Amino acid sequence: MRTYLIMTALALTISSCGETKKEEKTALKIGQNNTESVTPSGTALALSGNDMMQFDKSELMAQAGEKITLTFRHVGQLDRRIMGHNFVLLTPGTDITGFANEAAAAGESADWIPNDGVQVIAHTKMLGGGQTDVITFEAPEPGVYDFICSFPGHSGMMRGTLTIAP
Repeated sequence: MRTYLIMTALALTISSCGETKKEEKTALKIGQNNTESVTPSGTALALSGNDMMQFDKSELMAQAGEKITLTFRHVGQLDRRIMGHNFVLLTPGTDITGFANEAAAAGESADWIPNDGVQVIAHTKMLGGGQTDVITFEAPEPGVYDFICSFPGHSGMMRGTLTIAP
């Protein structure tokens, strides 16, 4: 038994030789929101949607004129035909209910973006569970802009605002 234990310990020691693990640590300051970061090339934002028809946040922020890179994740498991989600940033004054009705009529062939996106500043593709899309766009003029999920029936619960500071 003792010989078996010694041989097992020796085998584990030999098998781990030459392996090095690199561990990267990221500093996080108290009060820092780790879903938004300012980079030399702009602002990186992160947003997710789940199978309960919810975004993980309802407010995003950026500076006017800078490049915004938004990473949108569908953290649920359901297929996009059943519980698809996207991020759609609307132009000021867009009637969300009217837009949502037009999106439903536009259907899957238009990726639920009506009227060739006339009322849209930026949008991701429609995602199913486990999928991610990254988009980059220039922040519009200062103001508060609505964002929604345009999948039929989702905009009532899946909405928020992007505040653009001067």
